[in-house]
Amino acid sequence: MGLTTAMFSGLTGLSTASQMISVAGNNIANVNTTAFKRSSISFQTQILQTLANGSAPSDTLGGTNPAQVGLGAGLATIRRDFSSGSLQPTGYSTDIAIDGNGFFIVNLAGSTRYTRAGNFTLDRDFNLVNPGGAKVQGFMADDNFQITEGVLTDINIPLGVMTLAEATQNVTFSGNLNSGGDVASQGSISTSDVLYSDALATTPILATDALTTVYDADGSVLFSLGDVITLSGATKGGATLPDRTFEVGPADTTGSDDFGTTVQDLMDFMEAVLGIDTAISGGLSVVAGAITVEGNTGTANDLAIGDGDLVVNGTTAPIGWTKTQDADGESVRTTFVAYDSLGNELTVDLSMVMESKDSTGTTWRFYAQSPDDTDLDRAMATGTLNFDTDGQLVSVTDGSFTIDRADTGATTPLEVNLLFDSGGFTVTSLNDTQSQLAARLQDGSPIGTLEDFIIAEDGTINGVFSNSLIRTLGRVTLAMFTNNNGLEEEGDSLFRPTTNSGTATIVAPGTAGAGRTIGRSLELSNVELSDEFVNLISATTGFTASSRVITTADQLVQELLNIVR
Repeated sequence: MGLTTAMFSGLTGLSTASQMISVAGNNIANVNTTAFKRSSISFQTQILQTLANGSAPSDTLGGTNPAQVGLGAGLATIRRDFSSGSLQPTGYSTDIAIDGNGFFIVNLAGSTRYTRAGNFTLDRDFNLVNPGGAKVQGFMADDNFQITEGVLTDINIPLGVMTLAEATQNVTFSGNLNSGGDVASQGSISTSDVLYSDALATTPILATDALTTVYDADGSVLFSLGDVITLSGATKGGATLPDRTFEVGPADTTGSDDFGTTVQDLMDFMEAVLGIDTAISGGLSVVAGAITVEGNTGTANDLAIGDGDLVVNGTTAPIGWTKTQDADGESVRTTFVAYDSLGNELTVDLSMVMESKDSTGTTWRFYAQSPDDTDLDRAMATGTLNFDTDGQLVSVTDGSFTIDRADTGATTPLEVNLLFDSGGFTVTSLNDTQSQLAARLQDGSPIGTLEDFIIAEDGTINGVFSNSLIRTLGRVTLAMFTNNNGLEEEGDSLFRPTTNSGTATIVAPGTAGAGRTIGRSLELSNVELSDEFVNLISATTGFTASSRVITTADQLVQELLNIVR
């Protein structure tokens, strides 16, 4: 019996040693596998044979212990060490490491699996996938870039395809206004030749007269139905205004900017194109048969109309213009670019004119105008800035304007706030100081393309666009299990839950005990080669010793058989 027991124990010893070698060998083989978790094995005694039972002490004899002979060892458990491996930066935006507890969630052909390996890539459809094509799961952001939690979905990052623009909301100005200049008192005045309502040139025109009955001094009719009048070459503050067209008639049949039949209709057109804010000063009128153009005050608003600036059907109209008054008043003008919701560039002119000054300080009026307003009128808003005697800004009135964007596909109107109270706007009283005005900052952006993305520690995916905007695209989520060792590995670094692992709890990285996500990094294997080599040596020693047990037992059996013979 003893010999049989020894041989059986030796055989189980060989088995346990072989199992130790298999586990250690698998650990060593996966030392470079992303996020691999080492396994360890433990054994237990298999069968015990009791040769004598123990006895309790008596008055005359001491107690005896049981006499038992073990019949080898058996496998107790193989468990994984789910502690985090060290992290290695890779530089790839699709690589993600988990620093702490938790598993990535992936969809493999309709089945949910879990993994620690974050060596992901983007497929043809911009889905974030693992090397086997399983799609990483999480939550995506809505059209307002707010993460919508609920049902897990594929993480999709459309690099090079997704575009984004940001409409301008605020423009911050800085500058210095010279209160030593003159207060504005008048705008520019230009008058046309006297025009008549009859071919004999005896009756000066009225604003209500039809354009088809307007004659020059030679008795020539100037306009006919269907004519296209172009205002071209007029200047404001020295800057040439964009060309605009006007069709003579009751409807627009030529794609012109405006149309009309009377002299007043033409003057309304010119007033809008020239950007005269009639609520403050100036405007167009007919005086003794001549069209009079009066601009707003301030040298930056000075208007100039030349003899050839009215063109009819490509030919200069025979109307002469005479400038009888220049605009005066300390003023300054600047031009800046704003953006609508589609990222289209909109040019905005802002002029500042000193309106008054007294013992309490100075008041300056600003005029905001844009040729990109879809309405014909380029004048959009006006307001005032009040400064105290120390040159500090006290108050702003009507500090915003709107730009119409009708029929452009963009949100309309675009509302823009003008910010002058940022500490960079002052007034001085030096006569030799030139007023300065500049748009220092505006918060809009042109259209940009998604170029890159960054994974934050809470799993948030932040997209980086070519126009420098950064927006939230989604969030990678993690799964937590009550018993990680209850998970069953099925190859390709994937796990699936079992009845002993517990169900998955979906959490954001860094919450509920889950680890944080580290972008552009991978988690390395947690295998320690030195420990595995020690285990191999121990297993090899045990294997050798067990084989010696079998050999020795076999020799003793042979000796016993020889005795019988």
